Amino acid sequence: MGIWDKVRGEFIDIVQWIDDTNDTMVYRFERYNNQIKYGAQLTVREGQTAVFVNEGRIADVFQPGMVTLETKNLPVLSTLQGWKYGLNSPFMAEVYFCSMRQFTDLKWGTMNPIMMRDAEFGPVRLRAFGTYVVQVSDPPVLIRQIVGTDGHFTVEEIVNQLRNLIVSRFAEISSQSKIPVLDMAANYGELGDFLTKRIAPEFQSYGLQLTKLLVENISLPPAVEEALDKRTSMGVVGNLAAYTQFNIANSIPDAAKNPGGLAAAGAGIGMGMAMAQPIGQALAGQQPAAASPGTPPPIPGAATYFAAIEGKQTGPFDMQTLASQAASGRLTQQTLVWTQGMTQWTPAGQIPALAGIFASIPPPLPPSA
Repeated sequence: MGIWDKVRGEFIDIVQWIDDTNDTMVYRFERYNNQIKYGAQLTVREGQTAVFVNEGRIADVFQPGMVTLETKNLPVLSTLQGWKYGLNSPFMAEVYFCSMRQFTDLKWGTMNPIMMRDAEFGPVRLRAFGTYVVQVSDPPVLIRQIVGTDGHFTVEEIVNQLRNLIVSRFAEISSQSKIPVLDMAANYGELGDFLTKRIAPEFQSYGLQLTKLLVENISLPPAVEEALDKRTSMGVVGNLAAYTQFNIANSIPDAAKNPGGLAAAGAGIGMGMAMAQPIGQALAGQQPAAASPGTPPPIPGAATYFAAIEGKQTGPFDMQTLASQAASGRLTQQTLVWTQGMTQWTPAGQIPALAGIFASIPPPLPPSA
């Protein structure tokens, strides 16, 4: 073998990249003076794309497979080079390998709270964080727009820009979407899909594809979370009036041990019972009974009647109390009564609904002979 054959053999290349990292996006093949022999073997593995750059311009792009670098396989580069030194001469070019794998578990989150107006809570500040997945979708665009001449470009070099982009768009989209805060917190999956569709086009301008964005948590300020906890507790309690009465009854044994004994406890119980009724009515959407004796209360669950006894308005009485009043003789068929819907006071004996309470009362005894 002659000396020229030996020199020619020095230029025979195997151009390949074996990635032993988890964060490299783009790797530039290292070759002395960037000299690649005509006829060299280019190996592009699955999950990779090779980009040839000649004199600062992208010449050819190769997909996975093994390629012999010849004129027929390098149409663009062949035109640029012209192969003016002959088909066996080396050419000057840079080869960039792009990893096409998905880069997962990349973090995003709001450094400062986002201000938004909620229909239920008004202006609120919320924080959000999660993860996203990205991969190279257009290697030439990525090299032109982001990588440049970087020979070892990792995901860490662009992750800050991508995170800031996500947070900025999340703030805009969450404010414009008019989605209630509680609905956001209850539908992380749907919110993540919605954000992915809205933000993905901006990633494409970098030659990247946002394949998945996950919202892992949306948190409210402590004061708002405390208010939500209180509202939840009220819903669990249900009937607050009954709950108050139950607590009062449970407090009697302890109150008896304190100075003043049951006498002091009795005053507290009376006050608590008095407070329980209007609280329960307020929670039920009712108004408490009017204090004025001339204004009847609203209709409760069962019919009640006012009665004119001994020249005074008394009541309201339910049917059981009216029956007791009739049995004692304080309520007679001539006693004037009134209930909601009546235009005037009417003798009790003329009201069909009250006929039953007088049926069991015997008539007056006849006069003695």
